[in-house]
Amino acid sequence: MKVKKSYMMVSIIVVTLILASIIFVVSTFKENIWGKNERLLKNKILFSLGSKERINLSEFTPFKWDIMYSFAPYTSKEKIYETVGYKWDTISETVSEGMNQIVFMNDGDVVCYLYGYSENNGYGFIITNYQEEIAKKIYSINKPNFNIKRYGKVIYLEYKD
Repeated sequence: MKVKKSYMMVSIIVVTLILASIIFVVSTFKENIWGKNERLLKNKILFSLGSKERINLSEFTPFKWDIMYSFAPYTSKEKIYETVGYKWDTISETVSEGMNQIVFMNDGDVVCYLYGYSENNGYGFIITNYQEEIAKKIYSINKPNFNIKRYGKVIYLEYKD
């Protein structure tokens, strides 16, 4: 009886370790959705705008979203996680006014994350009027229009209330 229990316990531990290893390997190599969608958005902005001067962002994005947050410069990671509702990745804080920190959400999940200098990304967002807020909240249902600005090799999507 003791041998049977020991064998059963060892078997359970081995199976658990194997399953945990498989989950770890799959999750490590699985591409995150927010990174994939950021690349899709970047390619669409850089290669599909043509001579357009204005777009409806909710119709333009290559993924579904319901809320877009544009965080004010220097917003802490903790405030971003608090605003979004959960920690989804290791993110960085912006270190100057020239950086974007944009989060697109759909049904409470992060579906696209844009971070960094527009000059490095090849595109960026110009969103102002934060007032006392740490983030500008834009709803897809409102069909937000963005003006297209080109400065050198960088394309900007500018939002004005």
